[in-house]
Formats: sequence, C-alpha cells, structure tokens
Amino acid sequence: MTIDGFAAGPNGENDWVFISGGDEAGLQKIIDLADSSDTLLLGRKLAQSGFIDYWQNLADNGPDGQQRTLAQTIAGMRKVVFSSTETAISGNNVEVENGDLATAVQALKNQPGKDILVYGGVDFVSALISLNLIDEYFIITCPVAIGSGLSIFKEKKILKLESSIAYNNGKVLNKYLPV
Repeated sequence: MTIDGFAAGPNGENDWVFISGGDEAGLQKIIDLADSSDTLLLGRKLAQSGFIDYWQNLADNGPDGQQRTLAQTIAGMRKVVFSSTETAISGNNVEVENGDLATAVQALKNQPGKDILVYGGVDFVSALISLNLIDEYFIITCPVAIGSGLSIFKEKKILKLESSIAYNNGKVLNKYLPV
C-alpha cells in the first residue's frame, strides 16, 4: 500500500511497489507468512492477470534464492479463485468458486489446516473487508505516494495495531486486527 493509502494506481498499476528496492528481512517475513498458510484466495482479475503463471514459472525456472522459495510456496498452495463469470482457470492447485462469497469463505475457514492468505485484487479484497471476513490485516506500506488510485477500504473500518516492523528499504509491515 502507498503512504497515501492506495493499493494500486487508478488503472490498477503497481509499478511503484518495487521503487524502494528489496529487503531480505522483509522478503523473509513474506515467506514466513506464506509458509503459515496452505490456501490462497484470489479474485478472478488477479488470477487471470498472469499472477498464477508468474509464480509457477518462477518456482520451476527461477534462480535459487528467496524469490524462488516464495514462488515454490505459492505454487504449491491450494488457490481458490472467486469469480461470478468463470468456471475454470488454468494453473496448478487452482479451484474456482462461484458461490456466495461470505458462505464460501466461511466454509473454507471451517476446514482444518493452516491459515488462509489473501493477495487480491483490490475489488476482491474490498469485498472481503466489507463482509468482515478478514481476521488479520498484514499491510506493507511502501515509501511512495501516488496521489490517486484504488483503495481496499470503501467504508470506515476500526483496526487495532498489533505489531509494526520497519525495514531498511523504508517499507513498514503493520499487523492490524479488527476491533
């Protein structure tokens, strides 16, 4: 997220995410979060944007290192794509869910296993937030302002800061809990 509260530019741009460069400790935290999960929820737009293929290709063909470790974790996860228009989306471990969002997510939460991770996109995450389906928010704030864009928050949401970690590249990871 940008310091002015946007998850993407006005047309979904996210080129600003990597402006401040990488940070090994920050990337390790993202790997740890992925390792604590066994299911990844995605909206159709993100799934069809190349997200799934990107991570699978990096897992299969990328150079050894933290990025590939993360890619292998994401590629191995169960991926549930929510769509009202598609019934199948290609990729390893990909399922498409066409049912009611709240009912489907609650059913997933009730299944045994690790945590459920959500990467996006913006509209999908906004819908989850509006339905109070998010138990923990891990928001990475990048040291950049873009002036306008897309927000995941469409209404007032009171959150409690549980932890905050600042990284050498200027990014800050805040963990919030719903109040």
